[in-house]
Amino acid sequence: MYRGARPAAGYPAAVSELRGLPGIRFAFGTLTVLPVEVTRWDRDAARAGMLCAPLAGLVVGALAGAAGAVALLLGTGPLLAAVTAAAVPAVLTRGLHLDGLADVADGLGSGRPADDALRIMKQSDIGPFGVVTLLFTLLAQIAALTQLYGAGWAEGALGALVSGVSARLALTLAARSGVPAARPEGLGAAVAEVVPVRTAWALAVLVTLAAAGVGALLGGYGALRYGLAVALALVAALALLRRCVRRFGGVTGDVFGALAETAATACLLVLVVG
Repeated sequence: MYRGARPAAGYPAAVSELRGLPGIRFAFGTLTVLPVEVTRWDRDAARAGMLCAPLAGLVVGALAGAAGAVALLLGTGPLLAAVTAAAVPAVLTRGLHLDGLADVADGLGSGRPADDALRIMKQSDIGPFGVVTLLFTLLAQIAALTQLYGAGWAEGALGALVSGVSARLALTLAARSGVPAARPEGLGAAVAEVVPVRTAWALAVLVTLAAAGVGALLGGYGALRYGLAVALALVAALALLRRCVRRFGGVTGDVFGALAETAATACLLVLVVG
């Protein structure tokens, strides 16, 4: 659909694009099922949209956290509250990120050359690697959320919110210059290399600091826990991204979905450690 990346526009231009409605439409229209129409598919809109990805994550995470908190306050207990919070992002993305995670697991686990692995990932069925990966990922998310909601509705809601933001922030970093698309078509090609490197990292630092500020509201080591949760979530996602680029030759829509789920899970696990 798109070929190559346009030259980096620089931080001021990227920030001006972030304020544009096409970018917000692109982010919410491609990363959620919310009724937002994507009016532009050009690379300027894709750049602004990937810069707005954490904003989409903020909305998804807030809805997930609120749903879990309401369930807890209604007396369901931490486990059902955690299941509720984990289900909301899946519903709001039609399960596409989970599907992408399963497809990437099958592609990586196949041991086939890049072209064959990409073909496996495009198939509609899910193989054993995908099933096992989905199972343990969802179990890890629910287990972590159960512990967070067990500490109180605020702790659970904030954990769900920050994990949602971390998941979409990983997509912004994956769309930075220097990370090519594995195929010439699809969502991966549409957003590959659209975000300037310095802008992507500046946004990552800003979001990490914001998460630390939110964590500070909980007192104690909250700032450290939440700041580290976002930072280590990005480390986990970037490790997977590097593996996928080496294995497949670049990113695809499935890879973006896998990165989101990896970052979300890693964030939640860091929050409950210790």
